[in-house]
Amino acid sequence: MAQDGEQRRKLLGRILKDMGLVTEAQIQEALAVQKERGGAIGEILVERNYITREDLTLALASQAGMEVVNLDDLQIPQDVMDMISPSIAQVYRVVPVRHQDGVLTVVLADPTHLKALDDLRFLLNCEIKGAVATEASVDRTIQEHYSIQENITDLLDQMQEGVAELAELTPETASQSIELESAVEMADSAPVRKLLNLILLQAIQDRASDIHFEPFEDEFRVRYRVDGVLYEMVPPPKHLHVAITSRIKVMTGSMDISERRLPQDGRIELNIAGNPVDLRVSTLPTMFGESVVLRVLDRRLVALDVNELGLRSDDIEKVTGLMYRPHGIILCTGPTGCGKTTTLYACLKERNEVGVKILTVEDPVEYDIAGIMQMPVRAEIGVEFAIAMRHFLRQDPDIILVGEIRDKETGDMAIQASLTGHVVFSTLHTNDAPTAITRLIDLGLEPYLINATLEGIVAQRLVRKICTNCKEEYEPTPEAVLSLGLRPEDVKGKRFYRGRGCDRCTNIGYLGRVGIFEILVINDELRELMLHGASTQEIRSACRRFGTRSLRQSGLLAIYDGVTTIEEVSRGTLAE
Repeated sequence: MAQDGEQRRKLLGRILKDMGLVTEAQIQEALAVQKERGGAIGEILVERNYITREDLTLALASQAGMEVVNLDDLQIPQDVMDMISPSIAQVYRVVPVRHQDGVLTVVLADPTHLKALDDLRFLLNCEIKGAVATEASVDRTIQEHYSIQENITDLLDQMQEGVAELAELTPETASQSIELESAVEMADSAPVRKLLNLILLQAIQDRASDIHFEPFEDEFRVRYRVDGVLYEMVPPPKHLHVAITSRIKVMTGSMDISERRLPQDGRIELNIAGNPVDLRVSTLPTMFGESVVLRVLDRRLVALDVNELGLRSDDIEKVTGLMYRPHGIILCTGPTGCGKTTTLYACLKERNEVGVKILTVEDPVEYDIAGIMQMPVRAEIGVEFAIAMRHFLRQDPDIILVGEIRDKETGDMAIQASLTGHVVFSTLHTNDAPTAITRLIDLGLEPYLINATLEGIVAQRLVRKICTNCKEEYEPTPEAVLSLGLRPEDVKGKRFYRGRGCDRCTNIGYLGRVGIFEILVINDELRELMLHGASTQEIRSACRRFGTRSLRQSGLLAIYDGVTTIEEVSRGTLAE
């Protein structure tokens, strides 16, 4: 027992060194980084590729004095699995493995998430003992033994048969005028809460970016967007749309449950297995009820690292050069949902150090980054981008991020900030990098001021990545090659790949997304063209002359590298 207590008190770096995984020099390097910017030493060692995530899990388990379990070699009795419901297993990311002498042993993916054990003691009313397994094996076991989609179907079947708590939620009563008290009662009913929780868990587990609840005349559709594509879930009965919409409003704590005629916005904060997940809620009145869309902001899915965005090595050099300019405006352009904010956050995180003051104004703040002062737009009280920028200049910043340049006033303030020695990051909605220059002029900004302050433009798109588990080589049809604006002789000797479809990618053939980029660094030739009011086509031609890769050309390189497919690049980019 004394030895156990001594092991708990040992420092994580010392445990890793005793395990032969790191050297003293690596520990000291991680401690120096920790002193400079904070963070857990284990995460810093993983970040620097000195240890793997699995190594860290085992070391944390050793530090906490917890048993390490190999789930892949373990046969778990079904009666033990049944002691924890699918929703609890998914929320707390735990797997029950043993039940002896009134003590249930559960395996955690994160040995630091000890609060889960306290919650389980309360929920299950029995003694809980914690053990640890690798993150991948815990997720795999939960996936194999607890199917959320099946539970959604089972719950809907129960509702259709007539669950007692939903006796008042019949199609007849749902079509009538519903009083506030009735709406609250419906929203708080156990089956509605359970159904909504399962839908949210399924969507978040499948890496959804948005969840849509859509009432139509004869159906209530639930869809979610994964890697830019919408997929349909098991549809709930039409008459439940008021109850589910009301439940979502109740969860925000700020939306008016009785107001169904005006659009509303809100926010829900969830905690899934110790990971914070924010849901941005938007309601829209339609002919057949309120449409609700939840934007999922899951930190685990966002790579706030310039090296993880999909940039090629020469592109990383260009972006790094832009980031470290002493002053000037750097723009990120593209349509909604193309990853502009993620790219800018990655740049800010790269520059985030003790000697640099960074201020942001965003609509809304999507992810909070330690060490950066972030401010949300508050249109209802008159706090817009331009107003915030005006006050930012009195806060002694080095770098400013303004969420979007959407009008002349904001553009003027960005130029003023740049001229007074600040670096300004922002976004603009244009199709490619050269068009951004024309767009700034259309907003009413003076060409000579744009010429003096604009340093670079990053245009981007997101394309789906081929699933590496079922990736296969194939020969594309001549029509597919033509869709890229190429001739068969242009791709002679090139290899093409696609995803066959497997369990890991749910038979889609794609898993995750990656960026393709057009990076325009402003040079003297471009400044001369801007000053003389050159057209977008003239600027585009000049860019091609000095070697700026277009989005389509970047997409072709991603195809030849076996990262994505012809269909994805054809869909996301325009032919030249």
